[in-house]
Amino acid sequence: MTVVLCTDKLVKRFGGLLATDNVDLTVEEGEIHAVIGPNGAGKSTLINQLCGNLQPNEGRIFMGGSDVTMTAPAERVRRGLGRTFQITSLLGESTVRQNLSIAFQARLGNTMRILDAFSKHREVWQETDTMLAQSPLAHRADIKAENLSHGERKQLELLMALAGKPKVLLLDEPMAGLGHTESRDMVETLKALRGAVSMLLVEHDMDAVAAMADRVSVLVYGRIIMTGTMKEVRESAAVREAYLGEDIE
Repeated sequence: MTVVLCTDKLVKRFGGLLATDNVDLTVEEGEIHAVIGPNGAGKSTLINQLCGNLQPNEGRIFMGGSDVTMTAPAERVRRGLGRTFQITSLLGESTVRQNLSIAFQARLGNTMRILDAFSKHREVWQETDTMLAQSPLAHRADIKAENLSHGERKQLELLMALAGKPKVLLLDEPMAGLGHTESRDMVETLKALRGAVSMLLVEHDMDAVAAMADRVSVLVYGRIIMTGTMKEVRESAAVREAYLGEDIE
């Protein structure tokens, strides 16, 4: 398989705290790769280094074989990196359609006001409407983002990330705060994207990880202690010990 994103001995220190400890991680083309671990394991620090918000103290990050370790976040986006956040960040007073159009115009490099006429930016609005029509939010296009449910906001944020046509999508706890039905819908949405975009997701919901992930990496105290299938992870004595005897179910 082609590796689309990888790290080589990635280290991040905060004073005496080793937040990532020589992390070697690969994301293969078309796969869903999950990173799990106890609270404080360094998962968010890892994601922030991958997207460029934090610079590592040591080690390197590669996208498609190119070293992007010192590359700015915007340049990583241009090279095909997308991201969603644990806490959604949307324009609440704007509609679903308007929020999504902003993501499309950012990718196309246009400068447009949110309420510009269709005729001025035909390509943006056409792409926006095409994506919306194929999404779970098709019937919510004209609803303001502030009036969406939490699950719908997560779906919109995912659509906005996909509007950038990323090669690799970083998902920071996509199930956070979702109810059972919303989690199930998000799992189905992400599974439907398998093969179309490579995904690295940080997630606490083990049922969701088991349903989606091709491979799972376990991060404990900043170090990846194993990578394998969910079945292999569940059967690992080292993983069970790291979770203080919890069942990884």
